[in-house]
Amino acid sequence: MIEIANRTILILGGARSGKSTYAQQLASGMGERVLFCATAEPLDLEMRHRIEQHKNSRPASWETLEVSREVGRALSNVPSGYDAVIIDCITLLVSNCLQDETESEHAAGIVFDEISGLTEYMSDKKSNYILVSNEVGGGLVPDNILGRLYRDMLGRANQLLAKASDEVYLMIAGIPVKIK
Repeated sequence: MIEIANRTILILGGARSGKSTYAQQLASGMGERVLFCATAEPLDLEMRHRIEQHKNSRPASWETLEVSREVGRALSNVPSGYDAVIIDCITLLVSNCLQDETESEHAAGIVFDEISGLTEYMSDKKSNYILVSNEVGGGLVPDNILGRLYRDMLGRANQLLAKASDEVYLMIAGIPVKIK
């Protein structure tokens, strides 16, 4: 078992960089009692298939909490005592927050409230927390307002989470690179 107690770890990376796999490896080394907090919504057949594959990749003994918004509040209603809590993923959580919002200042407030609620919940350090998020700032500038708004909001969310985290890793081709 990994000697990590009550830590917050942020794992960033591009699509298919190995973020979720690494998060699961870390959690497996922290103890047997793991809660997987899934933020994906099965809005179409392809996403339902991805969610099912993701579920099948986790140990059957892990518990799952499916929540698309207000993650901090949802976690506060779950009994404590987990060795690790994985929140996968912040990328979809921010997307869920922006689903019906295109006005940038209002969107920023919604995302800030969501991430602040999550960091406030985690500050009690009742468990080890492992957060998974995409790093979207290294690509092309999106050609539309919604794409740029999403990139900006996820970038700000990642910055807030990195500041609140004890450790931050960047996944590159399945290899974790510790950056904090």
